[in-house]
Parts: sequence; C-alpha cells; structure tokens
Amino acid sequence: MSRAGTGKETIGRWIRTESGSAVLLVLVAVVALVWANSTLSNTYFELWHVELGFNVGPFGLHMDLHHWINDGLMVVFFFVVGLEVRQEFAHGSLRDRSRVRLALIAGVAGVVLPAVVYVSIVAASGGEGLEGWGAVVGTDTAFLLGALAIVGPRLSGQLRVFLLTLTVVDDFLAVSIIGIVYSEEVRLIPLLIALGCLVALWALGRTRQWRAAPYVFIVVVLWFATVTSGVHASLAGMLAGLLIPAYATRRHKVVEARQLFRDFWQSPSAASARAVNRGLAQGISVNERMHEVLRLPTALLIVPIFALANAGVDLRGGVLADSFRSPVTWGVIAGLVLGKLLGIGLATFFAVRLGAGRLPEGVGMGSVFGGAALSGIGFTVSLLIISLAFGSTSELGRLATVGVLVAMVLATLLGWSIFKVAAKLWGEETADLPMLLTPPVDPEVDHIRGPEDAQLTLVEFVDFECPYCAHATGSWKDLRARFGDDLRYVVRQLPHHPHGPIAARASEAASNQGMFWPWLDFVFTRQHALERDDLIGYATDLGLDVDRFVHDLDSDEVRQRVERDLASAEASGAHATPTFFIQGRRLLGSYDARALTAALETSRRGTRTKQIPSSS
Repeated sequence: MSRAGTGKETIGRWIRTESGSAVLLVLVAVVALVWANSTLSNTYFELWHVELGFNVGPFGLHMDLHHWINDGLMVVFFFVVGLEVRQEFAHGSLRDRSRVRLALIAGVAGVVLPAVVYVSIVAASGGEGLEGWGAVVGTDTAFLLGALAIVGPRLSGQLRVFLLTLTVVDDFLAVSIIGIVYSEEVRLIPLLIALGCLVALWALGRTRQWRAAPYVFIVVVLWFATVTSGVHASLAGMLAGLLIPAYATRRHKVVEARQLFRDFWQSPSAASARAVNRGLAQGISVNERMHEVLRLPTALLIVPIFALANAGVDLRGGVLADSFRSPVTWGVIAGLVLGKLLGIGLATFFAVRLGAGRLPEGVGMGSVFGGAALSGIGFTVSLLIISLAFGSTSELGRLATVGVLVAMVLATLLGWSIFKVAAKLWGEETADLPMLLTPPVDPEVDHIRGPEDAQLTLVEFVDFECPYCAHATGSWKDLRARFGDDLRYVVRQLPHHPHGPIAARASEAASNQGMFWPWLDFVFTRQHALERDDLIGYATDLGLDVDRFVHDLDSDEVRQRVERDLASAEASGAHATPTFFIQGRRLLGSYDARALTAALETSRRGTRTKQIPSSS
C-alpha cells in the first residue's frame, strides 16, 4: 500500500476519535466565520434561507434550510443522546445510585448557577437579552470529550465516565428547557399525536420488539407531529431515545447466532444468510444497534453541518468591539466559563465531603474542576438556544454567538491550566483506573499454563460464571495454537456473578490437589450448574479426594487465596470479567481472539525491537 493510502487511513481513523471530531468541529466553525466575513458573505446567509419542503396528500411541511438543520437534523443528535442515556441507565454508570446522586447534584448546579450568573449580569445592565439565559445551561458533549482527550490527563477514562454521567443530567435539563421555554405556540392535535407516539414507543419496548423498523417509523411520525405542534423537536428526539429499549447482550442469543452461522458455513444460501443476520440482531439490543449506526454520522456529518449553519457571525462593522461592551456577550462568557466551573466543581466537592455521592476510583478533585471548566464549552446547545431566543442573525444573536465562541476558547484554556496545576501540586497525572498489574506474576503463587519463562504473558481475571471469559469462548485455544510456548497464560480470580465466589473457592480447592487447570477446563463447559452439590459432583468426576475437597472449599486458606486475587483486581483496575493484562498492562477495548492476538503480536515485536542492539 502506498504511503498516501496509509496516510488517508490514519487521518480517517483519527477523525473518528473524540479529539479528531472536536478538531473537525473547530475547523468547520472557522470556515463558517471566514465565509460569513468574506466578500461571499451574502451567499452564506442566503443559503440558510432557501425554502425546502414536501407534500404527501393532505400533509406537508415547508421550512427554510436553517430550520431543517436545527429542527430536523439536530433531532437525530438529541435522539442519539437519548439512546446513550438509556444505555447508561440499563447497564452503565447510572446503575450506581451514588453516582446518580452525585451527577444529579452537580448537573443541576451546573445548569442553575450559569443561568443565575447570566441573568445577574444582563439584569444589572438594563435587562435587554434576558430571554437568552438558556444559552449558558448546556454543555457540548462531543466538544467536551474531544477537549478532554487533547488537554486532559494522559489517562482519563474514569474522569470521562464521570463527565459523561454528568452530561446526561445536563443534556436532559437543557433539552427540557428548549422544549418548554423556547417552543412556539402549541397546537393541541399534533401534540396529542406526538404523545401517542411516545406511548407507542413505550409499548413497543415492553414487547421486546427487536426489529428497528417499527421504532424508526414511530420516531419519524413523532418528529413530524412535534414540529407541527410548535414544541421544539429536540425534546421529542431525546424522549424517543430514552424509550428505545437497552439491555446487556444476551448470551443465549449469541450462542444461537453461532449455530446459525455454522449452518450458513455448511450450506450458504440467501435464506441462511438472513437467518444469521436476524440471529445477530436479536443478540444485541435495538438501542445499541441504532446507536452504532447513528453515532459516527451524527458526530462527523450532522453536528458539523449544524456548526456551519450557526457559527457564522458577521463581525464586520464593529460587531466584535460591540460584543466586548455588551452585557449579553459577557453574560454568556461568565455563565459558561465561571458558572460551569463553580457550579459543577463546588457542588461535586461539597456533595463528596458530605457523603451524598462518591467519585469514580482514580479521579481527584483537581481533575473534577478541570472537567468542570471544560463543561463551559456550550457550542451546539448554546447556538441552538441562541437561534431560538434571538435569531442567529439578529444583533443580540450575533453578540451571544461571539460569547459562545470566546467561552469555548477560554474554557479549554482554563481546563488545561487546572489539569496542569492538579498534576504538579496534587500528583493527579491520571484520572483513570490503574493500568499495571499489581502485584506482578509470581510463579510461586499464580496459576500458570505454559513455560514460566515464556516471552509473552497473558493474565486474565475470570469468573467461572462469566459467559465471555476466554475458556468459555474458546479464545485461549486459538491463542495457544498461534503462540505455542512463547506464551504463558495466567488466571486470577474475580468472582462477581452469583455463583462466582463458591466456584472460585472450588477451583482453589482443586488446585490444592494439583488439578487447577483440569478443573478450569472441565467446569467452564458447565457454567449453567455451579451449585455446591454440582461442584462436589465435578470433584468426583475428576477423581479428586472429595473429603479433602469439601474441607478445603470452606477453609480460611482458600478464602484468603481468592481474597488475594480480589485485592489484586482492585489494585490493577480490573472491575469486571474478563479483564486481560498483556505484559503486565491492562488491555483496553475488544478482547476477542483476533484482538488478543494483535495485541500479543504488537508486544512481541516491541520485545524483539528492544533486544536488537543499536548500531554505533
């Protein structure tokens, strides 16, 4: 492949990252500003007033291009936000009540205080522009995460989770404000149709309908009814996303899909291919499938188009100078930069001190204040509310837009400064779970399969009831076939499923008779039966001394052995199974056989490179 081709692929992959999409938004905003202030500025403003519409029988909808973007495309953005929120409630960070409380407290404070700051500044100068207070309540999640990836700590995974949890509350409140405060005159019949669509979505979710098409049809009708009703469609978008069912991947459906693929492999046909696609879809929630389809187009197309249509402010004729004399501009700047910093930061600090919530492991208060500062990047939500409150081309609209753009720069610089200070003064160089295996592998105490002096080391924290651990999925067999004696495989216990603790103790009881690996291979094929009597039966089947096995099963020695692995998991940042460490470093992302093989190959190449002496 040519270097040009490789370069294009690298750029393409980078654009898909959070930092890449944030830089793309900045570039688009700059293009909008340059275009709006060039000799072609009339083409910029005229473009967004082009009328577009359609008629289907007695129904029709006609809006200018600007409204199609703000009331149409941006509904997809808020729909994706709703999907993400539902996932967090179903099997994400919002299942933890303490995190929910902390996010609720900090999120409400991060909405209320910026609004108070804005109103105070504008009211003190006569009150013109008070209706724009909503411009400072929202945070642009995409920009926030992109900025965090660029200026945040080297490792910030747990801080990212905290900020995402926080923006769930922020987004919900901001969209509610848009729908309630900034909607037009409400029409009753379309509103009732929209409410009926929401009920239909709820009912469809209750039936566990796995096909996406019925949901999409209802969402389209919901959008049309909401736009016609006069309520801003962003509220309908988020509510619709919240009603799309989300649930963890169902293992039995994955197993069924594997059998369907086997049928297709043995007898390929269009019918068996459809069966495979249907089986795969049933294993993943419709929420997750919709999110996967919409996530990249939203980040790389919809939001940049919105930025192009809304960030262009004509700064000629002294507008920039007028902006810095305007209470509206300063209200937006102070509300976003100071209001978000103090609202989120102080609320989190006092909530943690008073025991009302707890921060994710590895996140310090310095990192929290740095993230709170970055939350002052309002951009998408702010520009949307400005267009609703003032009109983006009005004088007040332009003044407020300048404030949003300035706040974006100041919030990023402030967040970067706080992260630097936190790292230097309080040692907060990371805001994530530990990445290194603690303690390192010890042949005297660890369960090792393969040569003890092998070149590569793969450590897996397992739960015998975990359906995705390597022995259950067959990944270990693939890895063993690929690397042979170059690989040693280490297992540590992390029981967290209902039968996990007793199954872990049983494996250690078997280990006392030198049968850990035969036990592991045998029991991982019987995950459906892990009661005490089942485990004793397996000991009989494997020819163990059953009396000794039963004694060891409840012994303090075996309990301490499992607790030692649990302490190792906590110290190493392993909170779920399976969690893998390659050469002592926690693996992030996918853990299928292909991903593990690639990671091990990368480590092997790195080891060989270090062993080659440099030429003088």
